[in-house]
Amino acid sequence: MTEIYFEDYAIGDARTTSGRTITETDFVVHAGHTGDFFPHHMDVEFAKTTPFGQRIAHGTMVFAIGVGLTATLINPVAFSYGYDRLRFIRPVFIGDTIRTVVTIVAREDDPKRPEVGRVIERCEVKNQRDEVVLAADHILIVERREKPA
Repeated sequence: MTEIYFEDYAIGDARTTSGRTITETDFVVHAGHTGDFFPHHMDVEFAKTTPFGQRIAHGTMVFAIGVGLTATLINPVAFSYGYDRLRFIRPVFIGDTIRTVVTIVAREDDPKRPEVGRVIERCEVKNQRDEVVLAADHILIVERREKPA
């Protein structure tokens, strides 16, 4: 575990996760977990009639996997406050390989807690063609190295 304090985050710093190929099993497991058996995800024949011509991944599944890929750094002085501006930009299909690019885009004071700050990480999930398929801003609450008096 590495302690990365609010002051240590630099705007523009970025990291890219490893890739993860989306499978038929992912579709089935996610549908079972969520109860979302919408035909766009689960019905091959129905999906052939849509503009995409094939089943598309659940947006919530792409989000869950894309965010899960980022969970490689354990920072004991930070915690997730949530996500803003979540967008499903392009469809993801069985066989696509996704990865997530995380870029620090802002550092802000926390309006309620002066001993911490907020770090905004832009998460862009990209496919094997380097196209952004999902984007969201992850808000971290991070302890300050030097606490205000």
